[in-house]
Amino acid sequence: MRKYEYSDELANAVDRFLIEDDWNYSFDSDKGVFDFNLNVKSKLRKIRYLIDIKKDEIIVYGICPVGADPKDKAEMAEMAEFICRANYGLRNGNFEFDFRDGEIRFKSFIDCDGVIAPSEVIKDSIYCTAAMFRRYGDGIASILFAGSSAKEAIEQCEKSPSDELRRLLDSMRDGESVQLSDLLAQRLAERLSDGDDDDDDDDDDDDLEPYDDDAESSGDSFD
Repeated sequence: MRKYEYSDELANAVDRFLIEDDWNYSFDSDKGVFDFNLNVKSKLRKIRYLIDIKKDEIIVYGICPVGADPKDKAEMAEMAEFICRANYGLRNGNFEFDFRDGEIRFKSFIDCDGVIAPSEVIKDSIYCTAAMFRRYGDGIASILFAGSSAKEAIEQCEKSPSDELRRLLDSMRDGESVQLSDLLAQRLAERLSDGDDDDDDDDDDDDLEPYDDDAESSGDSFD
């Protein structure tokens, strides 16, 4: 008899999606948990996924490979503020911060009461998690390794080329001296933008680069 009760139908739905979408993963049939790693486009480099199957729900966790130092009160406070700022306005899922050990993770919830989640819903939850770490991963790293404040880190994560261009234009209207080359550089950055102005729950497929190595995909590197 397995240790935890969960829905076989929901587990099969997740399993089918992961196979069809070409993921490398492991599944703990005793606990009902899928486990795999993913490369992300941020300074964090990779995150670990745990998909927890329940009787009538699916919970997708994206776990940050590094966390805040629970012995460093200042760092813990800045990270907690950063998480609160990042969560404000998110429409799908939220970041979580464990004050016991400094762990940082993103959680996406799928309510499956009376229904089997379609593959598109499962995909959205997995891809949304990657998009959140793409957008906010550098901010997390800047607090942990560069001593940035939460306010500085969140402003860096949420600014966009178009925002910078607006700021420069406003400065020009206010009579401040702005080099034409700066303005042109910002225009070029806006043209070359890879979509950072998209909604917070952007699920750009380019963010997803599963590990090919079987040992890595099992999550052993984070144990």
